[in-house]
Amino acid sequence: MNLDQLDKQILMLLQNDSSLKTKEIAAKIGLSVTPTYDRIKRLEKNGVIEKYVAIVNHKAVDKSVTVICHISLQKHEKSLLKQFEKDILEVEEIIECFHIAGNYDYILKVIVPNLDAYSNFIKNKITAVKNISNIQSSFVMTAIKNETALPI
Repeated sequence: MNLDQLDKQILMLLQNDSSLKTKEIAAKIGLSVTPTYDRIKRLEKNGVIEKYVAIVNHKAVDKSVTVICHISLQKHEKSLLKQFEKDILEVEEIIECFHIAGNYDYILKVIVPNLDAYSNFIKNKITAVKNISNIQSSFVMTAIKNETALPI
């Protein structure tokens, strides 16, 4: 889908504050409400806008430990990869999962309240996922940049 400058402005505004009303967006981009509404609906229909979310401060909800896990699998058969991915979707502490190329097969972003909870996660949840041969854990000390908005 080709995006013009107005589409890009709409996307940037919504990425920064998805609670903006169509009327507010229209005023900021210099367009009337109906064409602005139509553009937003087109962006949604074409999958450019996937969903609207609230970004929760993880420390405010007692999830202060972020861990990046590098996962290696034992075997790389298609059915085993699909089963791994299906199993990972069921683990609530895992908030992001990437299938990658390189020394590891997957990277997981895990959020837990504390180190005891992470230990429990490893012992009782991730080890229940079949076909894992190795887990390397890196604990995030400080998040230097943590953006959700894509540059457009």
